[in-house]
Order: sequence, then C-alpha cells, then structure tokens
Amino acid sequence: MQGTGRRLRRRALACAAAAAGLTLALAGCAQVDTTAPSTVRAEAAHGAPAKFGSVDCRKAKCIALTFDAGPSENSARLLDILKEKKVPATFFLLGKRHIEKYPELVKRMAAEGHEVASHTWDHKILTKISDKEIREELNRPNEAIEKLTGHKPTLMRPPQGRTDSNVHEICKELGLAEVLWSVTAKDYTTDDSALITQRVLDQSSRDGIILLHDIYPGTVPAVPGIIDALKQRGFVFVTVPQLLAPGKAEPGKVYRP
Repeated sequence: MQGTGRRLRRRALACAAAAAGLTLALAGCAQVDTTAPSTVRAEAAHGAPAKFGSVDCRKAKCIALTFDAGPSENSARLLDILKEKKVPATFFLLGKRHIEKYPELVKRMAAEGHEVASHTWDHKILTKISDKEIREELNRPNEAIEKLTGHKPTLMRPPQGRTDSNVHEICKELGLAEVLWSVTAKDYTTDDSALITQRVLDQSSRDGIILLHDIYPGTVPAVPGIIDALKQRGFVFVTVPQLLAPGKAEPGKVYRP
C-alpha cells in the first residue's frame, strides 16, 4: 500500500536521525519529538489571562496519575480509592472488551472528575497499520466515550508508546494530542504490589506522568501506598490537562515530561 510505504520510509529516516542524536527514542525504532508540561505552561503565560482549575502547577509540585487499558473488573475499587483519597486521575481507555463491557464505569469516571481519554479501540500498534485502520482505532473509542459521557476525548495514548509522524498527522486531523509518560512500574511484569509501589516512588519527580494499568491484579492494591507516599513528599495529584494548565494540549503534538 502506498500509505504503508510512506510510513516505512518516514520510520527509516527517523531511525537514521536517532543515530545522529537528533530525536528522542521511546520504544524500538519509534522516534518522536515531545513537549514537556513546563514548556506548555511557560508558553501559555505569554498569551491570554491564565485559567487554572484547583491547582497552579507553576507553583505546586504536581504529578499526574494515569491508567491504561481499562475499564476492568478492578476499576470500581480503584475509583473508590481515588474518591477516598481525593485524587483525580487520567484514564486512557480501550474500546473492545473494556468500554463495551463496563459502560457504567466510564460514566462514573467522568462524573467523579477524572479525565477520560483513549488508548485506541483494540490496542493495535499504530505504526504498523494502515491510515484507515489508524482512524478506526482512534475514532471508535472517542465516539463510544462521547456517547457515554457527553464529552469527546482530546487526549490519546498510543499502545506501547509507539508513534510516528504519520500518527501525529492523523491525530491532528482528529483533534487528538498524544500523551506519553515518565514513570512506569512495568506492572504488566509483576503482581507484587510492594514492588509496583517502589518502582513508582523511585522514578517520581515534579511534572511526572505515572503509567499504571488497572487491568492487572497487583496494581490497584498498590495505589493507596503510592498516593500516601507521594503526598508525604509534597506532591499534588492532577489530571494531564491540569498539569498543562493554563496551556492546553494541541492536536498532533506529543506530551511527555
């Protein structure tokens, strides 16, 4: 396919650029330029009057807790914990077998003040499929989420963090910004909640974006300890849009601390 050929040529060029130290490696040969939350906030300071939610991350020591690949049978308990701890999160949801299976949890996430975003419909690696398939992977969860919550997502997270210039172009067309992460517990490798907690605490820093998955059994039990420990260190939990405020995510761009 002509589109696939263009993507392969772009990826080859990106890999060559990486060898020259011109771009940031994320996974495999996927190369991408990213924008930090602090940069978004600084650029917004020169524009219109600042608008914030409950937290000004220019002053506060902010961190964003994000969960991929739900909802799942564990999500109700996670939402209970977040409500008890008064912590907002950002959920990057899968469509097939998740949004379809747990529509009431999607509604609850939005109703309780969390940011509801997309992790694609079926977790296909976007850099390996056709443009038509990319659009389907991005449009279907957005339509399902909008139908359930009344709000169309503006954020997405590419499966495995794999993205390229072609994905950026399609995201821009669809009004989506891509969000990566700076902290990963690799909770897909272990059910040990104490280990998951320690991995997060070892990597966390100001403006961090924490990647967890509420589909794995060891993750949700780790969340209370993660929240308590980071609060003791002076962190304030925010959603990804709050982390960028007073700036906003721009469609087609990729955000990572």
